[in-house]
Amino acid sequence: MVRVKRGNVARKRRNKILKLAKGFCGSHSSLFRIANQQVIKSLLYAYSGRKKKKRVFRQLWITRINAAVKHYNLKYNEFIHNLKKSKIILNRKMLSQLAILDPPAFSALVFATK
Repeated sequence: MVRVKRGNVARKRRNKILKLAKGFCGSHSSLFRIANQQVIKSLLYAYSGRKKKKRVFRQLWITRINAAVKHYNLKYNEFIHNLKKSKIILNRKMLSQLAILDPPAFSALVFATK
């Protein structure tokens, strides 16, 4: 069998992984085998994190809207129901931004839905 020398290719592959592992603690950033395991794990976490981020932000917007609506003696679900009845189509992100940055406009919105 012919001997295969993978010098260049193997080094490039290892360096690619070590570059991804830069900033990890201890041998997780310097030893290839350990770094490779850690990079695979971190990429999995990154993938699931991108999905989770959407859930977390929606939760945050709902919490903010609920806090803003409580000043008008309403509950979040009643407010959203009234919005849908009034055929006002605004997503939760925009409602949250209105509640924070433009309270007079938000209060007009609340009174328009009552």
